[in-house]
Amino acid sequence: MVDAGSEADGLPNEVLALRRKICAGDAAMERWVQLANDLPAVCRLGLATRGGDCRLTADDCWHALERGISYWNWCGADDGMGAAVRQLGKGREKVVIAFQLEARTAEAAWRELERVLRTLGTDRVEVATFYYVEHESEWQTIAGKRGALTALRQAKEQKVVRLIGLTSHQRKLAAQIAETGALDLLMVRYNAAHTGAERDVFPVTQRLGLPVIVYTCTRWAQLMRPTPFDPPNFSPPPAREWYRFALAHPAVSVALMAPSDRKELDENLQLLDDWRAPTPEEEALLRQHGERVRRYRRWFP
Repeated sequence: MVDAGSEADGLPNEVLALRRKICAGDAAMERWVQLANDLPAVCRLGLATRGGDCRLTADDCWHALERGISYWNWCGADDGMGAAVRQLGKGREKVVIAFQLEARTAEAAWRELERVLRTLGTDRVEVATFYYVEHESEWQTIAGKRGALTALRQAKEQKVVRLIGLTSHQRKLAAQIAETGALDLLMVRYNAAHTGAERDVFPVTQRLGLPVIVYTCTRWAQLMRPTPFDPPNFSPPPAREWYRFALAHPAVSVALMAPSDRKELDENLQLLDDWRAPTPEEEALLRQHGERVRRYRRWFP
């Protein structure tokens, strides 16, 4: 059996101990998180939209909200989530809206932010993360004299943005930037096939008390598919189990699901009816299949 902390080398002992307690059922897996004192508590299972084959409608987003899913990560397209935000009315106070900012300069950031507010029909967004900062030079531009960070700080002073974050696949770079104190949260990839955040990111964010939003929890659905290395009679667990895996880590604030349609959304929402961490045996199974997927698929951006 794989130990719950065997792939988490570098994590503080107290974090490993807490994770083991959670997975053993001796500590509760929190359902709610408050990302800032002046923001509403949100369910730690969040909802994201994406381009391509995402067919979520406004009604689907409302359905998720009725089940308590109130952290919404909008992909920037005028989609069902955008329509749902425009329809929120007084319900807007219950929802934390996040989006990814592509701009790197202050001027471009203001233009993009104004477009976002106009498209969503709102006067504010709670979370803005710099989109896919993959190189240190990008961050130097963002944090420079006329960089986008200046614009978001001004927007934060004006209460147009509440939390400033960064999205990246480069774990060590993300952690390094977090250490500067310039960010309010991080958004990184984390799943059972790609556990490097346990080593490179989570120890830093735990020490800083920085919230972490995680994405790609199912590794683009590949964790739900078999590999040639699977043991006999093995059936890959459904998506909700991979979200359970991510949420069991005490450093994770919100794990984003990105269902294609209402059917996938309802399947994911079954996690709410069985809200708990995986048992040690279940976590071992998830980690083992994650490693098989990593070996089989190989390519990880």
